[in-house]
Amino acid sequence: MEFNLFLPQMRLSFAQLVDRARAAETAGFVGCTGMDHLAPPMADDQPMYEAMVTTTWVAAHTERLRLGSLVLCDAFRHPAVLARQVVSIDHASGGRFDLGIGWGSVPTEFVTFGTGSTVPRERVARLRETLTVMRSLWSGETIDFDGEFFELRGARQMPVPLGRIPIVIGGTGPKTLALVRDFADWWNVHVGEIGKVPELRSQVGSAGVSIQQMVALVPHRGDREAIERVARRRFGTSPVVGNAAELVDHYGRLDDQGIGRVYTWFCDFAPPETLLEFGETVIAPLTRST
Repeated sequence: MEFNLFLPQMRLSFAQLVDRARAAETAGFVGCTGMDHLAPPMADDQPMYEAMVTTTWVAAHTERLRLGSLVLCDAFRHPAVLARQVVSIDHASGGRFDLGIGWGSVPTEFVTFGTGSTVPRERVARLRETLTVMRSLWSGETIDFDGEFFELRGARQMPVPLGRIPIVIGGTGPKTLALVRDFADWWNVHVGEIGKVPELRSQVGSAGVSIQQMVALVPHRGDREAIERVARRRFGTSPVVGNAAELVDHYGRLDDQGIGRVYTWFCDFAPPETLLEFGETVIAPLTRST
């Protein structure tokens, strides 16, 4: 199992984001992933940085972490612009960029900012065109494209990616599953729908399975009641709360269910000391067990 730190770029300065990313790298996390919104979800009054700029900044201050967003919203960028951005970060980071992309989890953003249709069918169809256009542009060949949403004539982009850029797509609807099958390396499943994985697994081809999950680590000699109280106040019943041994057992069970990657979202906003202890007491034992 891979551990990827989910680190939303809100309420934190760039220096704090870098400190956390570097700690995650030291702790054994495989990647560090932000979010992509035009307004912070359920926190409109909080400061937030743009996704691609933040990813570029963190890439420049780390050495090994894979980087990206869970997930970029297709409607926010023209596919030719996104294709160029992705390849630029790919080259700048030495091939450490993962393209997480979806058709939008907060439809009200489309209304507020006028970025596109709120109709699910149209948004899924647009995402398929985006992925098709990007894959064509990444070939380095000159292309023409006639779609419902985009038209390109004699379009070409250089340089090409350093290698295969992993694509992450989430969802369990039939049209989304088809996108995963046709384009994705990782299929991200909502934690509440893990039970559907055995039934749907055959529909997504060779894509690995990932989930995003909130966690509250109870450190050695930590106040469990206080930590759980804060986690529940901030995030309700969603977080998994446990000490190192309990979390090792928890992630071991997920591994047994075929979950290959966890995007770990820490309820305490992932200070370096939490990440380092998680790495030493949870990631390391699980790594040794394999």
